[in-house]
Amino acid sequence: MARDQLEVLSALDLAKTQWYHFTAIVIAGMGFFTDAYDLFSISLVTKLLGRIYYYEPGSSTPGTLPPNVSAAVNGVAFCGTLSGQLFFGWLGDKMGRKRVYGMTLLMMVICCVASGLSFGHTAKGVMSTLCFFRFWLGFGIGGDYPLSATIMSEYANKKTRGAFIAAVFAMQGFGNITGGIVALIVSAAFKAKYKAPAYEDDPVASTPPESDYVWRIVLIFGAVPALMTYYWRMKMPETARYTALVAKNAKQAAADMTTVLQVYMSLIRLYSK
Repeated sequence: MARDQLEVLSALDLAKTQWYHFTAIVIAGMGFFTDAYDLFSISLVTKLLGRIYYYEPGSSTPGTLPPNVSAAVNGVAFCGTLSGQLFFGWLGDKMGRKRVYGMTLLMMVICCVASGLSFGHTAKGVMSTLCFFRFWLGFGIGGDYPLSATIMSEYANKKTRGAFIAAVFAMQGFGNITGGIVALIVSAAFKAKYKAPAYEDDPVASTPPESDYVWRIVLIFGAVPALMTYYWRMKMPETARYTALVAKNAKQAAADMTTVLQVYMSLIRLYSK
C-alpha cells in the first residue's frame, strides 16, 4: 500500500503542466474571488445603511451607523470566518475536500441571498438579521478559503505549485475590485432612475425609498460567482493526495487522476491491478 501511495504522489509531482491545472486555478481562484467580494463588499454600503436606517429628523448631517452597530456589521463575518476555518478544516480531513467544498459553497450562496433579504420592521431588526446571516456567510467563507488553497496545492505538480497557489490567492484582489465596480454600477443606475435632491435641500427626499434596494443588490451579487462555479466544482474528482494518503485508496486516486490529467504510466498500471 505504501508503495502504491508513493507512486501516486510521485506521478502528481512530476506530471507536466496541463490545461486542467489552469482549470483548477480558475475553479479554486473563484473561491478566493467570492470570499473577498463577500467579506469586503459590506464596507461599501455601510454609509448607505446609516442614511436609510439611522436618519435623525432635524439633523444637519445624514444618518450614520452607531459605532457598535458599524463594528458588528463590518466585523461579524470575520468572526464566522475564524470559526469556519477551524470547523471545515477538520471536516475536510474527515469527509474529503470535494464534499466539504460543495457544502461551503452552498452555504455561501444561501447566506449571500439571505443577507440581501435581511428583514425587520425596525433598524435594530434589520441590522440584527443582517449580522446573523453575515456571521454564517463568514462561517462558509472560513471553509471555502483554506479548501480552495488546499485543493489547488494537491492538484499542482512540484515545479509550479508555488506559482499556481499565488495565482489563486491573487483572485482576492479581483474580488475586491469587482465589489467596487458593482457598487458603482448599481448606485449610478439608481441615481439615474430616481432623481434626488441634495441633503441640504431636502434631508428626507435625498434618500429615496428605492435606495434600500441598492445595498441589497450589492450583497446578493456575491452569490453569482459562487453559483457560476458550482457545477465545475462538483465535477472535479477528489484530490488524489487525499484519496491516497487519508482515504488510503491508491487505486481510486489513480483512477481519478487519469480522468483529468495525463500522468505517468505507473498510475495506469496501478489502476489496472
